[in-house]
Amino acid sequence: MEPISLPEPGIPAGNSSSVPRENFHVLVGVTGSVAALKLPLLIAELLKIPGLEVKVVTTERAKHFYNAQEIPVTLYGDEEEWQLWKGRSDPVLHIELRRWADLMVVAPLDANTLAKVANGICDNLLTCVIRAWDLSKPLLFCPAMNTAMWEHPITARQVEQLKGFGYTEIPCVVKKLVCGDEGQ
Repeated sequence: MEPISLPEPGIPAGNSSSVPRENFHVLVGVTGSVAALKLPLLIAELLKIPGLEVKVVTTERAKHFYNAQEIPVTLYGDEEEWQLWKGRSDPVLHIELRRWADLMVVAPLDANTLAKVANGICDNLLTCVIRAWDLSKPLLFCPAMNTAMWEHPITARQVEQLKGFGYTEIPCVVKKLVCGDEGQ
């Protein structure tokens, strides 16, 4: 896997001009894997990077694993998608978030959302953002699921499908899982 090279914060990609730009915008997607417990830590670490602005898009199932009060950035869910739009001229949140972001990272990406994205299903705010994603911008995904789910043959096909879209996989690690199993 090739490393992702990101523009320096404050410098637009492909532009060596000395004119500083606004912050680099990272959109974090979080899904219903138990690994979503680490969302507060992930956001805290990202916010240590100068010039980085972060927003989060969460699935309803992900909310089970973290306390929204511990997330010090704007957090969007399905409710906000439907509250924002009232008529034809109103902004559409998943399109606005797509435009705002310079990079998207989905961490964790659970088996359910992996299957949805691989098959083009967009039935919540997060999957709508991903379906509308500007393919000229990086999208990183971090699969996180039980080892039995990870080892199912369809998972490899779905991961390859996402890579075929131009998305970058951040591979799983081997460790003791919350359920007590050891594996990826």
